[in-house]
Amino acid sequence: MELLKKGASQLGIALSDAQLDQFEVYFRELVDWNQRANLTAITEYQEAQVKHFLDSLTVHMAAADELAGPSRVIDVGTGAGLPGVALKIAFPGIQLVLVESVAKKTVFLEHLVAVLGLEGVTVHTGRAEVLSRDEGLRESFDLVAVRGVARLPLLLEYCLPFCKTGGKVAALKHGGDGGELAAAANALSELGGSVEKVATVLLEGLTDDRVVISIEKTAPTPERYPRRVGIPAKRPL
Repeated sequence: MELLKKGASQLGIALSDAQLDQFEVYFRELVDWNQRANLTAITEYQEAQVKHFLDSLTVHMAAADELAGPSRVIDVGTGAGLPGVALKIAFPGIQLVLVESVAKKTVFLEHLVAVLGLEGVTVHTGRAEVLSRDEGLRESFDLVAVRGVARLPLLLEYCLPFCKTGGKVAALKHGGDGGELAAAANALSELGGSVEKVATVLLEGLTDDRVVISIEKTAPTPERYPRRVGIPAKRPL
């Protein structure tokens, strides 16, 4: 995991040998389960270190304070556990919730959490539009971490309802940010969010104009959001 260790150091994150061993186990489990659960197209060792694990850790560029303390963190649309599980390995003090709508992926996530011996991790199978109405999940997280599951207006409708006022959403995106930020102005106004900063990722191996967009939750999200399943995608804010 030398590429991961080097890149993490450039982000200001020092990974111990024990943490690097956990990432090794994570990689092996990911490859082993991939054919059964269709988790990822990236299975080459060096590429996975950079494009999966290191990319996940770039959340730190927008949320260093939240990751440093005993914060509640949720990863929406986590897939193979990215960025959430990678963040939990690097910052074991966080309380983590993983949300994924595909059951065979959440079976993998439950297995992975057990194999890695991670504590304070909960896995939910379901759609964000439904789960964000659960009173134990709605507006209760210090940090929502999300890895480019949709264009920003749609992503914000999925994510901001989970975030408590004063918390933030950290969205990992590539291809620049200009058009998406402009398109997200109405969604931000409707959902109670404001762009805090956009950090450009300048790490070897992470190309495609990658950025981390930090959205501050400035006001409670109105009860009418998110709209029912399917509507946000058909009619983005």
